[in-house]
Amino acid sequence: MKTAADRGGEHISQCQKPSGWLGKLTLWNMNTRHSKVTDWGLRHVSIANNDTILDVGCGGGRTLSKLAALATQGKVYGIDHSEESIAVSKKANAHLIREARVEVHHGSVSQLPFPEGTFDLVTAVETHFWWRNLPTDMHEICRTLKTGGKLMIIAEVYKGANTAVAKLAEKYASKTGMKMLDINEHQRLFAQAGFSDVQVVTQPDKGWICATGRKPWRPLSTPISQYNPSEIRHCR
Repeated sequence: MKTAADRGGEHISQCQKPSGWLGKLTLWNMNTRHSKVTDWGLRHVSIANNDTILDVGCGGGRTLSKLAALATQGKVYGIDHSEESIAVSKKANAHLIREARVEVHHGSVSQLPFPEGTFDLVTAVETHFWWRNLPTDMHEICRTLKTGGKLMIIAEVYKGANTAVAKLAEKYASKTGMKMLDINEHQRLFAQAGFSDVQVVTQPDKGWICATGRKPWRPLSTPISQYNPSEIRHCR
């Protein structure tokens, strides 16, 4: 008989890399549960009609359809390391794939199968805390961005958030492997990867966080220690 710890471990594993029937259920739940925080996060970035966009860790594919609805003349790509996620994302976006407006690929954020300077925007919703190596993976994303392109990370938990879910995730982070970052650590993560115009927005009552940064037009010269804390904003 499985213990509560066993069941909790299975749930965490499915969030990291969905598989099988339980994975399909997890992906359906992700599409539903993450929809509102995704909409909130996307309000903090400008998306042009003809933008080329990548969603890293596309999961069940709901974010792909949201992005395609905004970049109506552009192209949206999704990538995930879970075969189950790829299948579900392709099914959810079948009509957009037929219209050549969406493509879904199997792969890892650590080695993206795209040329340098491909994307105007890269999004990552509820996924960065599972990445194997955050600093190098951030650099890999930066490589695929066009000069002036943006990375946006959206999550419903962060270290220090005053919500039950965030506190629980932080408490068990050492066991689950989640890389929980606080607001300042998110800002430093972007800065150390070479991004400029770094901004972090939070909604404290819900524990939501949205961090953005731009691939600079020239190598970043501002020391990380001089980044302005005023760029951290809270929405109430």
